[in-house]
Amino acid sequence: MSQSRIALFPGSFDPITEGHLDLIRRAARLFDRVVVTVLVNPAKQSLFTVDERVDMIREACAGNSGAGQIDVDAFGGLLVDYAHRAGAVAIVRGLRSSTDFEYEQPMMAMNAHLAPGIESVCLLASARRAHISSRLVKEVASLGGTVTGMVPPAVEARLLARVRKG
Repeated sequence: MSQSRIALFPGSFDPITEGHLDLIRRAARLFDRVVVTVLVNPAKQSLFTVDERVDMIREACAGNSGAGQIDVDAFGGLLVDYAHRAGAVAIVRGLRSSTDFEYEQPMMAMNAHLAPGIESVCLLASARRAHISSRLVKEVASLGGTVTGMVPPAVEARLLARVRKG
């Protein structure tokens, strides 16, 4: 009996975007199970709480078909420690540009040092979604611009309600 191949897809997801979802769906075709892991970082100012982000990701990933299982969880501490507990064989990261690679490369090297049995897997963002980031989506929404098509409709509604509230 073969062991299932589990991958983690970590991030802050504040909020989850269509770019994230594209990467999650693609990773789910490569692995038996993908655990979308929301980083708990009290030092970082987030628009949405960890629980809100987990809920939005679960809603956005509901009904995913034709791919491996997608789960959602939150974690604090070292990602590789969480990866060991989850039985993960890989950590998936999305890259939009060479700047993303320069940011990710030292973290991937450190993860390889701390957990040599866990591979880092980079997926390139789809050309039509490479411009989307949570930071830019929040900025556009806060300035009254449209974010339709950049985030799922339910996330868009929550985002607009939050930025209007101030």
